[in-house]
Amino acid sequence: EMESKVSEGGLNVTLTIRLLMHGKVRGSHGGGKGETVKKMREESGARINISEGNCPERIVTITGPTDAIFKAFAMIAYKFEEDITNSMSNSTATSKPPVTLRLVVPASQCGSLIGKGGSKIKEIRESTGAQVQVAGDMLPNSTERAVTISGTPDAIIQCVKQICVVMLESPPKGATIPYRPKPASTPVIFAGGQAYTIQGQYAIPHPDQLTKLHQLAMQQTPFTPLGQTTPAFPGTLGSVSGKQRSSVAVPLPALTMFPCLCPGLDASPPASTHELTIPNDLIGCIIGRQGTKINEIRQMSGAQIKIANATEGSSERQITITGTPANISLAQYLINAR
Repeated sequence: EMESKVSEGGLNVTLTIRLLMHGKVRGSHGGGKGETVKKMREESGARINISEGNCPERIVTITGPTDAIFKAFAMIAYKFEEDITNSMSNSTATSKPPVTLRLVVPASQCGSLIGKGGSKIKEIRESTGAQVQVAGDMLPNSTERAVTISGTPDAIIQCVKQICVVMLESPPKGATIPYRPKPASTPVIFAGGQAYTIQGQYAIPHPDQLTKLHQLAMQQTPFTPLGQTTPAFPGTLGSVSGKQRSSVAVPLPALTMFPCLCPGLDASPPASTHELTIPNDLIGCIIGRQGTKINEIRQMSGAQIKIANATEGSSERQITITGTPANISLAQYLINAR
């Protein structure tokens, strides 16, 4: 019944499904220069994008009418099974491991996927024969959770179909902060609104995803943050005009002037304050009706945000953000995105 419902209404319903894969899979998955992916795009009719960057993880985004998505998933599941079979021929293992895929789903839809007392997920497991697990925690810096599916390719395809039905019936609530894989490597330090990686004695400005988003958001709006000692978006990202500037290395001691955040070293990094000025005519879209948007930004970023009252003769308003450097970065991004 479910299947017919999806396939009948499926042709006109466009869905986006996000998959989390490990970078090394991409080699076998990409074939010669992405030939496999190209073939999948052509044969399924779905749009398939693979996130860039030197991250150990990749996000594969599959968008299209539901039937195109199912075709793409079928091809991916069978390709993975083929890879497993090929790798088995060189190994001594006797039992064949199942195909495993990880979907990335907005946390606000996970409740519907699990169902009351786990009823829905149990029904999906029993009717498809696939193993399905919804992660308890959200993926870092996002409001999404990983949903792991494993089984035979056929079980996986049936399972994805049922998950699509749930996602169509209960769309995400509120804004979703998508998960973005972090580059593998050295710890990242946030200082003065900029991310740095440590290389030897120097902290190198890090073209962090958040900073990139920042820069994009800044290009959309005609203001620059005040009170910022380091350039907000240094050269590694290219300046706004698109010309590459050289990247600026900062000797480590200089960073101690800023509150630092070293993941794993300091459980609660010191709070700091950052100020933004926003043109009066844009303040409304940041505050939202009866403060709904600004409250949402406060909740998502975990930062305290104060908006100064309008001063006479000034065309700008001051916003003060207080919190850990990571909270501030997220709040700034969300404000700029609004």
